[in-house]
Amino acid sequence: MTKTELEAIYRDYIACLNEQDWEVLRRFVHDDVRHNDRPLGVEGYRAMLEKDYEQIPDLHFNVEILIADPPRLACRLRFDVTPEADFLGLPVHGRRVSFCEHVFYEFQDGRIRKVWSVIDKAAIEVQL
Repeated sequence: MTKTELEAIYRDYIACLNEQDWEVLRRFVHDDVRHNDRPLGVEGYRAMLEKDYEQIPDLHFNVEILIADPPRLACRLRFDVTPEADFLGLPVHGRRVSFCEHVFYEFQDGRIRKVWSVIDKAAIEVQL
């Protein structure tokens, strides 16, 4: 897979998330996907994302930086959202917060096989 192809697949994946098109998710996520070294499988991964949308109804993934080096990809995602309750153990409760998530992906057979993710919780704390 080329760098350009990997970036295109990833942008389609982000569109899938933003549209909450869960039936298409399997096209982008490997059956044996792992998130921060936890084995979730595609159904567990989907459940994690659905829970995110329940807690943050206005969730929207914005790609800020994207670097591809097949089979790996790194991305800085920016969020400007209003979580309804506690978020990451913080009492957000409907206040608008902005933060970034730094994510590394490893692809296998054209789908996401491993995900390592870190959210900038300190940026949220400063806003509260």
